[in-house]
Amino acid sequence: MSVMTVDEVATFLGIEAIRVERLERERLLIAAEKNEQGKPIFNSADVEKYKVLAERLGGL
Repeated sequence: MSVMTVDEVATFLGIEAIRVERLERERLLIAAEKNEQGKPIFNSADVEKYKVLAERLGGL
């Protein structure tokens, strides 16, 4: 299982990093853990599932 940083998730989803942090804060995108700086780290499979769901609901 690979992990993704906030910036990698933002690039993958095509949104800004601050929005990824907001999605995590609102528990819409669940972080696997936090790194040394306290930033969330996400499982790549979870991010892919979120993208599919978001697209089904009308886009990111």
